[in-house]
Amino acid sequence: MAAGEDTSHILSGLTNQLPDRDPEETAEWVESLDSLIREQGTERAQFIMRSLLQRAGAQSVGVPMVTTTDYVNTIPVDQEAEFPGNEEYERRYRAYMRWNAAVMVHRAQRANIGVGGHISTYAGAATLYEVGFNHFFRGKDHPGGGDQVFFQGHASPGMYARAFMEGRLSEEDLDGFRQEKSKEGHALSSYPHPRLMPHFWEFPTVSMGIGPMNAIYQAQSNRYLHNRGLKDTSDQQVWAFLGDGEMDEPESRGLLQLAANENLDNLNFVINCNLQRLDGPVRGNGKIMQELEAFFRGAGWNVIKVVWGREWDDLLARDTDGSLVKIMNETPDGDYQTYKAESGGFVREHFFGKDPATKDLVADLTDDQIWNLKRGGHDYRKVYAAYKAATEFKGKPTVILAKTVKGYGLGPHFEGRNATHQMKKLTLDDLKKFRDHLRIPITDDQLENDLYQPPYYHPGTDAPEIKYMMERRAALGGAVPERRSKHAEITLPDAKSYEVAKRGSGKQQAATTMAFVRLLKDLMRDKNFGKHIAPIIPDEARTFGMDAFFPTAKIYNPKGQNYLSVDRDLVLAYKESAQGQLIHPGINEAGAVAAFTAAGTAYATHGVPLVPVYVFYSMFGFQRTGDAFWAAADQMTRGFIIGATAGRTTLTGEGLQHADGHSPLLASTNPAVITYDPAYGYEMGHIIRDGLERMYGPDSEDRNLMYYLTVYNEPITQPAEPEELDVEGVIKGIYLLAPAKIDGPRTQILASGVSVPWALEAQRILAEDWSVSADVWSVTSWNELRRDGLAAEEEAFLNPGEPARVPFVTQQLEGATGPVVAVSDYMKAVPDQIRQFVPNEFATLGADGFGFSDTRAAARRFFKNDTHSIVVRSLEMLARRGEVDVQAPIKAIEKYRLHNVNAGTTGNAGGEA
Repeated sequence: MAAGEDTSHILSGLTNQLPDRDPEETAEWVESLDSLIREQGTERAQFIMRSLLQRAGAQSVGVPMVTTTDYVNTIPVDQEAEFPGNEEYERRYRAYMRWNAAVMVHRAQRANIGVGGHISTYAGAATLYEVGFNHFFRGKDHPGGGDQVFFQGHASPGMYARAFMEGRLSEEDLDGFRQEKSKEGHALSSYPHPRLMPHFWEFPTVSMGIGPMNAIYQAQSNRYLHNRGLKDTSDQQVWAFLGDGEMDEPESRGLLQLAANENLDNLNFVINCNLQRLDGPVRGNGKIMQELEAFFRGAGWNVIKVVWGREWDDLLARDTDGSLVKIMNETPDGDYQTYKAESGGFVREHFFGKDPATKDLVADLTDDQIWNLKRGGHDYRKVYAAYKAATEFKGKPTVILAKTVKGYGLGPHFEGRNATHQMKKLTLDDLKKFRDHLRIPITDDQLENDLYQPPYYHPGTDAPEIKYMMERRAALGGAVPERRSKHAEITLPDAKSYEVAKRGSGKQQAATTMAFVRLLKDLMRDKNFGKHIAPIIPDEARTFGMDAFFPTAKIYNPKGQNYLSVDRDLVLAYKESAQGQLIHPGINEAGAVAAFTAAGTAYATHGVPLVPVYVFYSMFGFQRTGDAFWAAADQMTRGFIIGATAGRTTLTGEGLQHADGHSPLLASTNPAVITYDPAYGYEMGHIIRDGLERMYGPDSEDRNLMYYLTVYNEPITQPAEPEELDVEGVIKGIYLLAPAKIDGPRTQILASGVSVPWALEAQRILAEDWSVSADVWSVTSWNELRRDGLAAEEEAFLNPGEPARVPFVTQQLEGATGPVVAVSDYMKAVPDQIRQFVPNEFATLGADGFGFSDTRAAARRFFKNDTHSIVVRSLEMLARRGEVDVQAPIKAIEKYRLHNVNAGTTGNAGGEA
């Protein structure tokens, strides 16, 4: 049954379009199946049914694929694995954790604090987590290397509560929840934020949809490391805890096929199906578990539903005519939510009362017993059986759909209510009822003493249940979550690996993209360092000239290449390999950033340093996947982000949605991103060497950085590195590239990236046509110059009376007289970042507005950031100062036909667009 079809009558869904010509024979077949199940169990029945379906298909008997099953547990009772733990002990300290998690959030709402928090998510998901903590989640000291667990962001109070029980956090720490500066040293971040708690959290997850995506690529990265022989990850599992509402995010579902295609059976999704979003039902008129079951099964995943707790087993066993299952199938989620906000009597009347047969099923149950018929996600036996089946399943990733109640146990004000997600505090009556429900030994006096300071509870480290808890964690390899940043030694490239960047392109022309690719190729050849590079390219390797990597580095595919390649006879043939180094996500920027994040954090996750180099259309980086880069920054990813085909006018024919005029501004908003706009290959060599030193060198202070380099597809003659190059200026953002060659009225031209050759040509024209002396500066990073300037201002602000540090750009331009013309192939706001730190008169040329398709020369003339626009702007500023004839700018506009887009001559038509 397809996901979009009516699933309210699943029992008859396969047959309701067909006539039953012999009901008696049909009954005999059904009776035969029932007899098989009774005598040999469900496992044998499954095999027989699958064999019959397979045979039916071979005989062209049309049997539709069943993507949704009945609204019951996937694992039959007779196939449930036996629960191996001490149920009583686990129940006890799970109650302590639920209490402490709620109290921590409640206390954070006390007077003069009011920082909020989420009570209900963990309350409903505690069993899902605790079964994992007690029996499945392996720590980093486990012989297999430990698991990676992506915790649901809003459930973070529960993880802190467990860490408190384990002695990893104190009461003072819990009282520092969401007070990261005012309680520094005893502070807890609101959600899983590795950057804020670098020894505790590993994976940021609260940007909805990015957690699922990153979990999938983490599982792929584990296999990549294994297949390349860098680490044995064969005994490591990835767990992602998600919300059913979160699954509406395109990122949550959009990459499921990768996990199935690569048979990532090391990956387990656990979706907490409490049937609620932040504001109300996920599918009030539908059934989100059925929808997700169809979606995941259709995507090739193994699906396990945990719908009902053990209290339902007897009722379902006695449901011989299917009446109960029929009601379960037909009841929409909105009603299920209402039932949990009402009473046992209400459920008896409105749920079981829909059919006389089902009403009779519960006739001997009290209203309290009906109310205590649990959802499956609150039954540790059912959850254990699902987790065990998931970890033992081979060949596919597994999703566990566990039905829960949001706010479970918190009382009628919270359980299943639409507003429960936003509720951050409990009334005194709520606290007392919650305490009684959990059987916490805290008195009424203790609760009444201060409503906003109810006590935490810990029975002491010698309590038998705490000893048991610690023994379980020790057996599983230590604490989870835990982040460790110590990694294997890495030998950085030697000097000769950078020589290709220093010597330029000789008589040939090469775009900075190609200069970068040549440098990367030599870095990958470095016998000690090369294996650590993980190149990541969406489906544009040929655009960027990186198809040269195919035959040697090969494209990573865990299944190898099992077909005859159409271009096998070519030098640059497309070659896939299980040991391939090149990660090729396809047309998939979001997946590429997830792969970048997994590789760029392998130094911490696995203790194996990888240096990801993600190359992409610059327009499709921070604009399309900026939130994912924020998550990468949070996870302290290290690596290089290469925005190729950069600039608003260099891509010629591609047009509006490909023309990048603002990525440096978007990148500037991410504090972990160091942005450069280099003009030449030798500049890139020094920038990349500096980046590797900062990420993995011995003397670095801040290693957790991502270097963003914009590179272009316009071929130019790449000059060799000057003998007296100001390397410090290259790294910090600006250096004098070409001093003026004549004496005359003086101006300063500051240019970056592809506009540097335009500035040099403007320098020549100013000298030859107007006797104006112009110095040309290469600005490798407008962004870093601004950050340095702002830091200098901040230092001066906080240290009055002390000598103020002069910003680097101000130091570099000291003595540089005359007006400044700043130019780039980006919008004017990019160069304008440094305006306040330059005392000279300052003008900006750029490419504001939308991009469009045309020649480079015409586009630059239209935006007025081309060579002749630099000349005219310089003359205008000098004319106002009385340093050139007041008519000079007017004559220049006429001479160069500045208003005619067809008169532009800046740049060339070469290069692949």
